[in-house]
Amino acid sequence: MKKFLLKMITVCTVTAIAVTTALFFAGCSESSDNPKNSSNIEMVRIPGGSFQMGDTKNEGHSYEKPVHKVTLTGFYMGKYPVTEAQYQAVMGSNPSSYDDGLDREPATGEVQANRPVERVSWYNAIVFCNKLSMAENLSPAYSISGSTNPADWGSVPTSNNSTWDAVTIVSGSKGYRLPTEAQWEYAAKGGNGSPGNYSYSGSNTVGEVAWFNENSEKTNNEDGNRDLVMHEVGKKLPNGLGLYDMSGNVWEWCWDWYGEYPSEAQTNPTGVASGSTRVIRGGAFFELAVYARSVSRSYGPNPWNNIIGFRLVRP
Repeated sequence: MKKFLLKMITVCTVTAIAVTTALFFAGCSESSDNPKNSSNIEMVRIPGGSFQMGDTKNEGHSYEKPVHKVTLTGFYMGKYPVTEAQYQAVMGSNPSSYDDGLDREPATGEVQANRPVERVSWYNAIVFCNKLSMAENLSPAYSISGSTNPADWGSVPTSNNSTWDAVTIVSGSKGYRLPTEAQWEYAAKGGNGSPGNYSYSGSNTVGEVAWFNENSEKTNNEDGNRDLVMHEVGKKLPNGLGLYDMSGNVWEWCWDWYGEYPSEAQTNPTGVASGSTRVIRGGAFFELAVYARSVSRSYGPNPWNNIIGFRLVRP
């Protein structure tokens, strides 16, 4: 199986950002189909249905197949990837490497805190999910060694950890969690029946919906070089479900271990039973367009990578 190896970027000093999370989302309207929380993470209802999971257009790689039918129960998904400001509000720190230095400043008119948080491990992401659930008085989704309180889990591991890898999902929990790989692709493709059969999330023209290596150049370069940077969330067009940045900008963690697809139909799958790496989806700002396709899949290293973030789902 051909596997895509992530490119690493030199990490620069992290500067904490003391901002309110309302900075970007203050103007967003709230409705019963758009639940919000103390971090102003806007959620979109994704109706249940079925779709063909995998590379139905024969545009990619063998590990995006076999194409198989998947049926999913409806869920809520974050309208945007989690931002630096939102992560800071829940976790009290901002690990992102893209601070205001080394020609990584935001593009003209954009704000640092509204970029997707990155340099977060899969372990960081599940801690965030439970902490946010607890702050919202929701039953947390994840349990490690019999506890759903991350304070009982100890320090976040800096390499693969068998105790943390044994995390379980609490039955009946309504708390925040990472999307399964099937949920992520279903939502990226637009939901039931994959309306439009688009290559990218909401379009066949990658530049309409994604930041990738050909269009993420910063316009206010001071050094005269072509500096590729991630951008604020929500600057490109959404897909048909109203989700932004599913293609490009930063890769996003999924719940699943990385493994081969089955050939048979599935209902609410959660991936292979075990593995050594977790699935990431969506491509990134300096990657080729092929990785921004809705069916593109790869795997991320623990503890972290500069171009991996995440978005949330809820039942």
